[in-house]
Amino acid sequence: MLPDLDRAADGLARGLAASMTRRSLLGRLGAWMLVATGGAAVAAAARPEDARGFHFCGHIWTTGSCPSPYELPRIDAKGYPLRPADGRPIDNLGRLVSPAGLPVDERGQRLLDPDGRALDPAPRTKICEDWVPERFGIEAVTQGVWYRCCNRQIRKLVDCCSTHRIRVNGDRALVGYCYRGRYVFCVMYYETGMPC
Repeated sequence: MLPDLDRAADGLARGLAASMTRRSLLGRLGAWMLVATGGAAVAAAARPEDARGFHFCGHIWTTGSCPSPYELPRIDAKGYPLRPADGRPIDNLGRLVSPAGLPVDERGQRLLDPDGRALDPAPRTKICEDWVPERFGIEAVTQGVWYRCCNRQIRKLVDCCSTHRIRVNGDRALVGYCYRGRYVFCVMYYETGMPC
């Protein structure tokens, strides 16, 4: 004969099994586990775009981003930096720039200093070929690419490759999609605008 506690647990389990499907039971157990283990923190970690383990859409955190004015290394088709949120051209300081390379505000008006004089332009250079050599003292070239579907458009992920055997993370570099004796130093991405 079962002790009272075992009998009660057995009755509860039989009652649950009779009143719900296996899928709904597992769903409820999963929700309970989420609440019991920290709820919001666990839910945030489960969202790929927010999770640090995913780096950015289409790229799982293995190699870090190339240096850029923003945390995410979004580039245009030629490798120049873009503002990640909207793909507008930026200079090396992270300021929006006009087609002539002049620093502008959100409305496209020239940025002014406190005395009302137009601010001087800053350089706008390629992230892989210019920023990486300047910051790390190594040569680098844009080589390998691969594609993923992100936010309903095709994203082109780009390897910045070098003969240097240590990557931006500080650990051993991987071959990735580099060739001719080069290794992945850091990664960037380009939004193609093509639907997927």
